[in-house]
Amino acid sequence: MIGDSLSSAERTRVLNLYAGIGGNRKLWDDVEVTAVEIDDEVAAEYQRHYPKDDVVVADAHTFLKQHYDDGWDFIWASPPCQSHSRVSYAMWHSDKAHNRNRSPEYPDMRLYQEIVFLDRFFDGDWVVENVEPYYDELIPGQKVGRHLFWSNYHIPDFEEPARDFPFTSGNPSDREKLESWLGISTSKNIYLGTSNDPTQVLRNAVHPELGRHVFDSRTGTYEQQTLVAATDDGNARTPQSKSEHGGGQ
Repeated sequence: MIGDSLSSAERTRVLNLYAGIGGNRKLWDDVEVTAVEIDDEVAAEYQRHYPKDDVVVADAHTFLKQHYDDGWDFIWASPPCQSHSRVSYAMWHSDKAHNRNRSPEYPDMRLYQEIVFLDRFFDGDWVVENVEPYYDELIPGQKVGRHLFWSNYHIPDFEEPARDFPFTSGNPSDREKLESWLGISTSKNIYLGTSNDPTQVLRNAVHPELGRHVFDSRTGTYEQQTLVAATDDGNARTPQSKSEHGGGQ
């Protein structure tokens, strides 16, 4: 790997929050990564793929608040999407059997806490990834493919590699298809929480090519900007200094 020839000081220091199995991280070069994942089995799977990364088993939301100022060049966060998902919302209104022992959930507002926190307090490049919500976005994001991103730099649109199977299917037979599509194989069936779906951990992963696209978009012609500027549909932007909104630089 190219990054192996660089000194630690020359590599991009990345904090990868809610790391999952590391789909987003797979094609990053010249990086020194600390990955935070709360699930022991998922964290072990991530470590198997990226043995040189530092993997911390912890709550990513708490870790961000405690360590945001530890010298990172770039922070990526992918907080849980289920409580915001249009698919989950549609199932609530259409699948009585699925909801027999369930009740509606509040949207998890930690998503927006992290967006505001990073925008106002973090001095490096950052991105928060999630799904398009079933409600109007409380803070405008950038739609890239099927994902929604909040960031302090503009992310051009991107088309993920085509697939010939339904992405939302929880059919265990789709595991091999997802692994082939992502280019990531898991060592065993991994179940998240009380789920009996071994494909969920794969469906949670950002496609590696999209992960590289988002990571590389922060370099070159894209200046660090405020969140409002970065989400302005790629039009002309006037970067706002951190001092103008309470941060320090």
